[in-house]
Order: sequence, then C-alpha cells, then structure tokens
Amino acid sequence: GLSQYSSDPRTEWDLSTYSTRDQVLEAMKNLRYKGGNTFTGLALTHVLEKNLKPDAGARLEAEKLVILLTDGKSQDDANLAAQMLKNLGIEIFAIGVKNADEAELKQVASEPLELTVYNVLDFPLLSSLVGRLTRVLCTRIKEKSNKENTGSTVKDIPVSTGPQLSPTDLKISAVTSKSMHLTWSPPLRPPKKYRIVYYPSKGGIPKEVVLDGAVSSLRLSNLTSDTEYLVSVFPVYDTAVGDGLRGVTSTLPLSSPRSLRVSELSHNSIRLSWKAAQGATQYLVLCSAAPNGAED
Repeated sequence: GLSQYSSDPRTEWDLSTYSTRDQVLEAMKNLRYKGGNTFTGLALTHVLEKNLKPDAGARLEAEKLVILLTDGKSQDDANLAAQMLKNLGIEIFAIGVKNADEAELKQVASEPLELTVYNVLDFPLLSSLVGRLTRVLCTRIKEKSNKENTGSTVKDIPVSTGPQLSPTDLKISAVTSKSMHLTWSPPLRPPKKYRIVYYPSKGGIPKEVVLDGAVSSLRLSNLTSDTEYLVSVFPVYDTAVGDGLRGVTSTLPLSSPRSLRVSELSHNSIRLSWKAAQGATQYLVLCSAAPNGAED
C-alpha cells in the first residue's frame, strides 16, 4: 500500500489493491508527486487510521511494516504519532532525503536504528539503498514471524474502533472572521489526549493543538478571514488511535467601509467620507490621477 502526504495525506492504493509485482511497478510509474508541506505526524496517523485496517487489506496475522520517505523536517509532532504505531507492534523504517532531519528520523524509527534509519543527499541516491533495505525488511519479517510461532504475543490493531474509541458529532459554531468554536461528543472510553489539526483547504501551514482527553471543546483563534478551513479531531490512546472526526467551514470576511462620498473639491484637495467598517482600527487611503497616473 502507498500514501503520499504534504498538508493532507492521500492514499494512492491500499494493501489489497494489487496482487502482482508488475501491477505495483506499473502503479509506481503512473504516480504523480504531491508537493507541499511536511506534515509527517498527520501522515502516520492516516496510515494507522486508514491504511492498516482490515477493510484496506491489512491481515491480522501479517507483520506490519511502515516505510517513511521524507525530504524535510516535520511541521507537526511526528514522534507522538510514530509512538502510537510502535506501541501496536508496527515497525517503522525512516528514510531521509536532502533536507530531512536525522534526529527526527531516529526518533520516529523503530529499534535497532542501525537497521531502520537511512539518509541520502539526493533522490537518485535512493537506488543505492534498495538492495540492503530489501534484505533487512525480509529478515525482520522472518524474525518476527518466528517469534510469533514460538508463542510470543503480537499486538494487533483494533479491527473496529467504533464509538468505543472514537468521538462523534463534531459541531463548529461562533464563527467570526478570525475564530471558531469546536465541540464534539467524547467516545465511550475517554482518550488520553486529543490532537486537533486545522489548515486552509487551499494550502497553508497546518497547525496542531493537543488537548487533555477530558476536554471536548476548543476555540481556534488567529485564523485568516474569508478562508475555508479543514479541521480534524483525533483521539489518542496509549496503544491505539480512534477514527478522526473531520469538518469544513469558512471564516467570515472582514467587513468593508461603505457609502464612499467625495465633497469639498478644490484645485488641490478633496474630502472623502464613508460609513465605518466594523472592527477596523485604521484605514489606508490610496489615490491616483486618472487614467494612468502614479499612486500618491
């Protein structure tokens, strides 16, 4: 299976989509690069919540491996999301290219780091990792399978979280030009924390708030006016993550001055008057000579 991410993660294909090597290689040839921000924590949460579930092709008896490929430092908390995966017995390999943060790669990856962390200076050099990484991955799968066969316990991802672990009924209210209020109904089992992620739908730097699991409301402030925002609420447990709640809403536009009037004309002056714009603290007045005069 494969997902791409920037501000918003996107599943390219599930674990069960293709059944032959040639099909996967063909899909890779047709893959289009998704540019944008580096929101690694949200991407890892997406993999756990969407890609490693039975309805996406994940088999309970199979070993779970995640290979993270990134060319930059994460703009959110990648370590918290990675720890959720590792707590569930999912092994993470971290591969950095160009501007990746090696300290962050080591935080995210599973032990032993000498087998799970790789860093190269540019994309063409990734080909030099293929042979070694393939051998390491196959060896790790065999080792983990052997441990399972000898009676060791392996944690499985919950098959269905449902209302037991997932909040419901996200409501967005009290929307202004720069703020909004979120409320939701908590799951039957209170989470340890909530991760609230929000960002403009047309691009922009995602922001994140972490709340105590006993809280089920939040006011988002310092937003941009007249902008559509995507909002996600994720419940975080010690060994699982519940399904996220998602919502979309737009902030109000800033109010404008109205009824512009011109009076008291003279050979070198004019007087302007208008109805005030609510909330405005200053006005910027520009004037230029028509039709193509320079601005004064």
